[in-house]
Amino acid sequence: MAKESENFFSLKNQLNIMTHIININKEQTMTSLEIAELTGKQHFHVMEAIRKMEPAWMKIAESNFRLGSYKDANGQLRPCYQLTKTECLYIATKFNDEARAKLVLRWQELERRSLFPDPSPTREGSRYAPKLLAKETEILSLADEIIGEGLRMLNEEAEDTLTATQVAKTFNMTTFDFNTILRDMGIQYRRHGRWNISDDLADRNLTRLRTHVSYSLKGQKRVKVYMTWTLDGLRFLNAKLGYPNF
Repeated sequence: MAKESENFFSLKNQLNIMTHIININKEQTMTSLEIAELTGKQHFHVMEAIRKMEPAWMKIAESNFRLGSYKDANGQLRPCYQLTKTECLYIATKFNDEARAKLVLRWQELERRSLFPDPSPTREGSRYAPKLLAKETEILSLADEIIGEGLRMLNEEAEDTLTATQVAKTFNMTTFDFNTILRDMGIQYRRHGRWNISDDLADRNLTRLRTHVSYSLKGQKRVKVYMTWTLDGLRFLNAKLGYPNF
């Protein structure tokens, strides 16, 4: 009888461990409502930002964001997004440092709760204690890593392309002259502060868009999106400009 009881409790412990592992492996999500609350933004602004970023995510990750709903104060159903950690941190690339830091800490809290469901405090120094980000510099460093990964994903298709400055040098031109000639030839046009390939050439794999993020001395984020040229684009320009670079 004692042996059976021992086996029962052993099996029960194994089941508890397996259940805990399953809970850990289950992917957690965060709604756009919580993102708005954490970052101090209006929910419709967060929804708008997510919708604008979804096409690029679908192109790279080959999946769209999960759309759900909630009831507002009047009991009306309203749409909201339910994002995984990776999706959420991708969206966070559009936020300022403070908002990104809040999201990083919130995800850290969610993961800690997943690993340590017991609300009792963990002994300091225990090897099972979760690692917390104690310093602002550590938070910002992790946020920078998130931004870097997001930019890498956005720029993956433009990784081996050439900027207008690089292409202009192959034709012994200044960037200004190069862009002006292409504009006069109807190959490109300028709109909203950047060059764009003409509509009739848009589906010929000649160009890609590249995103660059920088910060001013006052900490203001600057996002620049600009056109780059593919190898097919360089061949096309060679044929048009009459310079046999190949």
